[in-house]
Amino acid sequence: MRFKVILALPLALSLSACLSITPVQPWEKGHLAKPDMAFDADPLDKLFKEHTYSSKESALGGAGVGGGGCGCN
Repeated sequence: MRFKVILALPLALSLSACLSITPVQPWEKGHLAKPDMAFDADPLDKLFKEHTYSSKESALGGAGVGGGGCGCN
């Protein structure tokens, strides 16, 4: 019984943290639209990564699609 309580306590604490999340207000969304928050903030770095990817995979395009270079999707 004590073991179940020890395991349930961290789970209950982590779930209680989800209850205190407040939604983002419309006037706060400008902070999330900053260039620093973009997935690819640096366009030159993105081009370099795509070039490296195409060189390793021996194929062009499809950088956003999952799967291997062997064609076994």
